Amino acid sequence: MFYQPAYYLANPSEILMVWQGGMSFHGGALGVIFAAFVYTGRHGIARISAGDLVALGIFPGLLLGRISNFINAELWGRPTDLPWGVAFPGQAAQLCPEVIGICARHPSQLYEALLEGAVLGALLVWLVWRRGAFHTPGLVMGTFLAGYGIARFAVEFVRQPDAQFVTAGNPLGLAWEIGGYGLTMGQILCLPMMAVGLYFILRARRAA
Repeated sequence: MFYQPAYYLANPSEILMVWQGGMSFHGGALGVIFAAFVYTGRHGIARISAGDLVALGIFPGLLLGRISNFINAELWGRPTDLPWGVAFPGQAAQLCPEVIGICARHPSQLYEALLEGAVLGALLVWLVWRRGAFHTPGLVMGTFLAGYGIARFAVEFVRQPDAQFVTAGNPLGLAWEIGGYGLTMGQILCLPMMAVGLYFILRARRAA
């Protein structure tokens, strides 16, 4: 619904066909938040503390998921001439017809594995085991939301946008653009994550 709303409203049965591409992280996150909100309410569990616990457990999945994206040659980055550029097979190569020979791209999946998985995970583990962050409800969850938003926002600058956003007049695939500058859909969706994360961080610090 975030990336192709018109298509899926016209073809609602394909929403459940996850084997044709799965779901976006932001949409999946909203689903998890909704399910956790309902579950914690029914069982009388403190929602913010539960959010902290869930946030701590996410980073291994992000790390391994992004490595899997790399192995599967999907969600690759924009073309690059940097020495660590990767020549992905299939559609990634077909989208560089103007390049003679090998078309190298940013391994954006590995950038995300490093930032969203390893670095953010290390920060969360340090907060919990060295700073006792579980005693400050909302701090871990806020740090995860803000940290993921920042990491994903940064990587979007070198990540290949979804094909439906790329046109002859918009080669960067910007979902919002003014005068040649703008944001990708991934960056737009990260803005509320960063704002909500910052809110919970400030809220936790005030309550400490």
